[in-house]
Amino acid sequence: MSKQVVLLFSGQGAQKVGMGKDLAEAFPAVKALFEQADAALGFSLTTVMFDGPIEELTKTSRCQPALYAHGLAVLTALKEKVPGLEIVAAAGLSLGEFTAHSAAGTFDFATGLKLVFQRGSFMEQACEQTKGTMAAMIGGTEEAVRELAQACDVDVANLNAPGQIVLSGSVEGITAAVAGARDKGIVKAIPLTVAGAYHSRLMKSAQDQLAPVLAQTDIATPSVPVVCNFEARAVSTADEIRHTLASQVTGSVRWAESLASLVAQGNTLFLELGPDSAIAGMMKRIDKAAKVISIGDLAGLEKAVAELTA
Repeated sequence: MSKQVVLLFSGQGAQKVGMGKDLAEAFPAVKALFEQADAALGFSLTTVMFDGPIEELTKTSRCQPALYAHGLAVLTALKEKVPGLEIVAAAGLSLGEFTAHSAAGTFDFATGLKLVFQRGSFMEQACEQTKGTMAAMIGGTEEAVRELAQACDVDVANLNAPGQIVLSGSVEGITAAVAGARDKGIVKAIPLTVAGAYHSRLMKSAQDQLAPVLAQTDIATPSVPVVCNFEARAVSTADEIRHTLASQVTGSVRWAESLASLVAQGNTLFLELGPDSAIAGMMKRIDKAAKVISIGDLAGLEKAVAELTA
């Protein structure tokens, strides 16, 4: 019997050295996909993915295409093992939204790969041109975190789950936010080790560069609903998709709302395709009844296949 599943794709930060290597060795179709990626980009992305070093893989211009290629490689292997899989919707955390669109046929693998490489390169340049950082606010209300952000002149980057919100902005602003968090009833403020202030106004130059690239990209109607980060709803027209993919570079990632909306529609089984299980952890805080199966490597795939075909 076919199981209905929602695909969820990882965002930046999930990358790890060795990602995809065992899948490429086990599945000729995955090996071919990775070879296509290397040829399309003109450098060996797979060498960085498989062998590192982590400093190279963590570069925004490398980890974004790496996570995109890895997510679709996992999906390729999964479809081979479970041909009757019924995908009913897709979503992705930040960069993962592009992976979700490729999985839904909004654009083909090579087109999406070039888009995320350009996105990552534009964001890397923006990081170098601005002095920004991020911090996670744990255990506070959304209202309190928004008040803190306004007082410190920083932006709300990610609404990941109840009690887990990330702020982004200038080093001075984030330092002030971390210092003032307890006064707002926020249990813990954790500075993040990041290259810059993602999903904030400091990424404006990257958004301005990405928008015209998206305008020139052929966009098809997704085969299944793809929930966008920027508005936490499914988007289907080419104009909507271009607008929301560009806007999320500086806009808030409304991830908790996105997942809650998918659960509200009656979806109960989610597959997290990425190197770690961060999204599964977020879902536990959003809706404990929803089931998330995380698939990042061959062992995870085999376990998932056993569950999906039981």
